[in-house]
Amino acid sequence: MNHLLQIKKENLIYMLLATLLFIGGYAFLRYAYKITDNLPFTQEIVLIVLGTIVTILITAILLNKQTEVELKKEENIKFLELKTNTYTQLLDYLENIMLKNSTTDADLIKLRFLTHKLAIVASPSVLVQFEKFVNSFIHTTRDHKLDKKESNIISEELAKLTVKIREDLVGQLDKESSFSQLQISKQILANTESLMKNNSH
Repeated sequence: MNHLLQIKKENLIYMLLATLLFIGGYAFLRYAYKITDNLPFTQEIVLIVLGTIVTILITAILLNKQTEVELKKEENIKFLELKTNTYTQLLDYLENIMLKNSTTDADLIKLRFLTHKLAIVASPSVLVQFEKFVNSFIHTTRDHKLDKKESNIISEELAKLTVKIREDLVGQLDKESSFSQLQISKQILANTESLMKNNSH
């Protein structure tokens, strides 16, 4: 962020310098044309010098702008990686819980820390849905055991959470696809429901 602020300040300074140069250059040209009217090539030299200075300033502004865009892009990529890793940790943790069909105090402590990690990177909609998931998870794991019915309840809530996580990570890409957000949401929930029905037989 400090780099971006510095670049913005530099861009502002360059723009002010360019503006001053245009105004001063115009006044200087009018004056120079009058006093150098009889001198050969003097007017052309003045124009070349001013043109070179303006070109340098514009090039500096463009290079700074390009650097600013690249820094923002790099920051966005790093934040997306952090967000993806946090969501993956949460899903891996829940997978382990479902596989062993039980919870321990250590599992709940880990969930608490994952909650704090989510608070740093997750979108507001994910945080709201995650609260609903946690309430359901705590309610169904009070006895530290999970039967099929309880597992299905958690899976259903997890599917709703997964919809919000997907929106957060690739929501923009989904908007550009032929499927609407509602269609994608229904498909995720339908897939989960099919697996739960399969599991109940």
